Amino acid sequence: MDVSLAPAGRPSGEVVLVLQNLVQTLRSLLGRIREEEARESNEVFNQQHFWDTLGQTFKAISQEATKLSLAFSKPPLPLVEDCQKLSEALQNAVLAAAAMYCRLPKNQGMTLRKSIRDAIAEVVDGTVQLTEVILSTPLQSLSQEQLMTTGGVWEACEQVSRLPRDNWAAVLLVITAYLAVVKDALEEMEQARADNMNPFNDILEDDELGVPGNQDTYWSEADQQLLAPCLGLMKASKACLKKVIAAVKTYGKADTPEHVAQLDDLADITNEVSPSVDELASSMYPPMNHLAVRFNAAKLASVLKKVLEISASNHSCLASEAGWIQFLSGAVDHNMNKIKGLTQNAL
Repeated sequence: MDVSLAPAGRPSGEVVLVLQNLVQTLRSLLGRIREEEARESNEVFNQQHFWDTLGQTFKAISQEATKLSLAFSKPPLPLVEDCQKLSEALQNAVLAAAAMYCRLPKNQGMTLRKSIRDAIAEVVDGTVQLTEVILSTPLQSLSQEQLMTTGGVWEACEQVSRLPRDNWAAVLLVITAYLAVVKDALEEMEQARADNMNPFNDILEDDELGVPGNQDTYWSEADQQLLAPCLGLMKASKACLKKVIAAVKTYGKADTPEHVAQLDDLADITNEVSPSVDELASSMYPPMNHLAVRFNAAKLASVLKKVLEISASNHSCLASEAGWIQFLSGAVDHNMNKIKGLTQNAL
């Protein structure tokens, strides 16, 4: 029997050890990528060279992952020496991609770095999954799971072509994603409100109490009064993100370290909007706790004020275009004051 073969079409202990070492190395690398600190650099950054080289490393990972998968798709399985070569080739391709990410200087933007880091992490995670499937699946033939995980690595590698090429594009991408979450939350809440306008429809009264049995599933009159300014605050969140996106798209630049850093500031603060909107929305469902609503509304209002404040000093917001900042600041104050008035008894 071939020394690299074990019963039932499984790899031998030596081959298993090589694959296990590959998984361990890749996992360790994944941790280091996620913890990698951005470095300062005074060198001229060659954007074209960076993206060309990064694209090549992703292509190499895809090719090497395919070779490994094919080698374990049917008997005869590779000898331990061949498995070692396949493992090292895949490991080196992944290391090359990680090295390119580490060379991206801080002055190119933290939002851009995160988008690249997440893409590389997804690729590494895909190669780990593929290797684990090879280790756990009898290798009589190419399994469906192995096909899927190999395809997963291909898809993860192909996304390099869709990554933002500078911090301007990266920031636009993430804020647009935040806006989509806020839109969904607002639409869901507006739909819930519309569905709840006739809460007694088709509900029988409790014979003993003489009241509807679904009191916890509809809004009281006081709740409905509170809904309006809460929805107003959510609408202000949506409008705020739309205006920030429009400003960045029209006037934003990633041409100097200062402009790059200002765009990162916008990405950081707008990142807080959608979770705050979600928290407010969650507290608005019946049975409504007015104190929780007031707290979450105040938190969202505070975040929106910070967004507007940072926008006002951002290069993408021209003084001649800044009327929306004052308008939205007033809208936030108006709705928050209403919420405070309607929840005063909850204090």
